[in-house]
Amino acid sequence: MKLDQVDISILNALQDNARTGLEQLAHVSGVSIASVQRRLKALREGGFILREVALLDGAKLGQAMTFIIMVELERERLDQIDDFVKRARQEPQVQQCYYVTGEADFCLICIAKDMAEFEALTHRLFFQNANVRRFRTSVVMGRKKIGLNVPLDMDGSE
Repeated sequence: MKLDQVDISILNALQDNARTGLEQLAHVSGVSIASVQRRLKALREGGFILREVALLDGAKLGQAMTFIIMVELERERLDQIDDFVKRARQEPQVQQCYYVTGEADFCLICIAKDMAEFEALTHRLFFQNANVRRFRTSVVMGRKKIGLNVPLDMDGSE
């Protein structure tokens, strides 16, 4: 599926607010509501829209701490990488998990209500996993930007 300017305007509007209604999407994209519905269906089926979520304030909900963790594995066999990814996906406190190049094998973004809860997470994810060589943690002092928007324009979307 090749994206056009209408698709990009719909995607940009949804990135700003996933609750944007069909009427508003039709207005910003310059097409009919029926056309917006067809395009949204195609964008979802084509895998351009993965999920529509709400961003919550973890601090207001008791998850005040954020951690960036660089993880080095002992061995990098495919089954062991898959096992680590599976463990990370099962942990609700792991917000993001990236398989990366460089000194570390993975970069995790995690949240916890306090250091005791974070320590328990490290035991489950790292200390109980014989394939974790080491991990390094940075505690986030302040959130300055949070987002998952993908910059879209006609040149970069094809």
